[in-house]
Amino acid sequence: MELSVRELTESDIPLISDYWTFYEAPFMEGMGVDVSKLPTREALGIMLRDQIKQSYKEKKAYSLIWVVDGEAVGHNNVNRIVYGESAYMHLHMWKAGLRKQGIGTELVKLALPFFFKNLELQKIYCEPYALNPAPNKTLEKLGFTFVKKHTYVPGPICFEQEVNLWELSYDQFEKLK
Repeated sequence: MELSVRELTESDIPLISDYWTFYEAPFMEGMGVDVSKLPTREALGIMLRDQIKQSYKEKKAYSLIWVVDGEAVGHNNVNRIVYGESAYMHLHMWKAGLRKQGIGTELVKLALPFFFKNLELQKIYCEPYALNPAPNKTLEKLGFTFVKKHTYVPGPICFEQEVNLWELSYDQFEKLK
């Protein structure tokens, strides 16, 4: 199985839009998503096109595409970017048949250099829904440090929930190589 990661391109926009549009509500809710808050397909496309055009210093979000054997199967992005300082990471495996196999962990490992280098980050945070075991296990396996569990609304498409805050510093990242 050949795994790779690449930056988002215009041709990926329909794939990400499909993931967020053709959802099954229980799956989205399991990630902490309030489906009533999801953007329209059109709004999502506009946001992603803007992201592609922006320089690294201008980006409000930065998306990477996960590729398995030449096929795009998911995406990994950061938002809440403070260039040169920190960003918050999100993990999304589109292909249900590839979940729970450790593939996501390997793809995140491939994505981390893009985030740290291109955005000159010192820290990456991730706040997955505490009741969603997959991202929490992935972060632990990758060497992220568990900071705390707390309750709030972690993003504009989420409901209030208990989240686990994880952190990976640049120094920790360097040791993973």
